[in-house]
Amino acid sequence: MPAIERVILIDDNESDNVYHEIMIRRSGFAGEIVVFENGVDGLHYLETTDLDRPTYIFLDINMPMMDGFEVAERAAPLLENHRAVIVVMLTSSASPHDRERAGKLEIVHGFITKPLRVDAIRDLLDDSF
Repeated sequence: MPAIERVILIDDNESDNVYHEIMIRRSGFAGEIVVFENGVDGLHYLETTDLDRPTYIFLDINMPMMDGFEVAERAAPLLENHRAVIVVMLTSSASPHDRERAGKLEIVHGFITKPLRVDAIRDLLDDSF
């Protein structure tokens, strides 16, 4: 896979988004970062944007209106032919049930408990090449 060009953060916690954006930049990522504070807007973006660009989506689980699992389930048909898009659940949930449920979704390629750390980002970005 070519180098990641875009990171999408979908999380209802504004503070987490700011912190994670800072950590992503500190990891050396110089591409585009797009932030959504709810799953509805994040899903709409996925429905209307170019999905051929190498992209990481960090998706929170516990959000109002539409949780991360519903976003992932609704995004699955959009992403099935776009191998350049990688979805990772990024959540405060340490629940084994949530981890297991995420693992059953074909489009989800990882499960990280918040906060996102620079070393984890570098590992993810290195693995995507």
